[in-house]
Amino acid sequence: MDEFHDTIWGYYRTHARPMPWRDAPTFYNVLISELMLQQTQVSRVEPKFVAFTQRFPSMIELAQAPLADVMSQWVGLGYNRRAKYLHEASRLIVKNGQPRGVAELVALPGVGKNTAAAIMNYAYNSATPFVETNIRTVYIESFFKGKVDITDRQILDLVTTTIDYEHPREWFWALMDYGAHLKASGLANTASSHHYRRQTPLAGSVRQMRGWIVRALAGGALSRARLTRQFGDDARFTGALSALQSEGLVTETNGTLHLTK
Repeated sequence: MDEFHDTIWGYYRTHARPMPWRDAPTFYNVLISELMLQQTQVSRVEPKFVAFTQRFPSMIELAQAPLADVMSQWVGLGYNRRAKYLHEASRLIVKNGQPRGVAELVALPGVGKNTAAAIMNYAYNSATPFVETNIRTVYIESFFKGKVDITDRQILDLVTTTIDYEHPREWFWALMDYGAHLKASGLANTASSHHYRRQTPLAGSVRQMRGWIVRALAGGALSRARLTRQFGDDARFTGALSALQSEGLVTETNGTLHLTK
């Protein structure tokens, strides 16, 4: 365990990644960054986070903004439902107060147990074990190398045992950075995990079409006819647009489609 701690802290002391939400780990910044980072790389999130927090510098301003404005700022990150979840969460927080525990956090839209635990560590410096992709990589490489079908329960037990309870915020930042380093070095081992599921490629997916539609409407409302002329030859268009409407992200008014206000 001492060797493990020395490895993680040693790497972090030399190679810690600067990130704007780490510079100011307020609850607001951490909540935004954690939702943005779900299934999205840090390099893509950083510029969007800066622009987003400049446009909505506080929870109140985010809650008071139209959903269409929030989604327009989100364009380029993908998984646009996260923008809606964040917007809904901000309104609940302004109404009910800032959540202080995992149970209250999980009650927010778009916040699962691992995201809630990450927020507890990063925003409140409260030691809370969790497992995600980079953490899996670190613990499989360090404790389960060569083994397969490793469960998150096994990893979580070790995460709990090895937490630096005096410095949980920095400890989990260090784990995340070391995991990113291992993956960049070709040591990604998540296929050894029982819970690993490879993310489907963006190209050719319905998710890609959803992003194109949202990007088009972020520039302003369009008639259904015009949007259909733009994307209608693609077999994914009808299903993607219907899904965006059913999820409340896109609204049609008198034949005109727009991001929901």
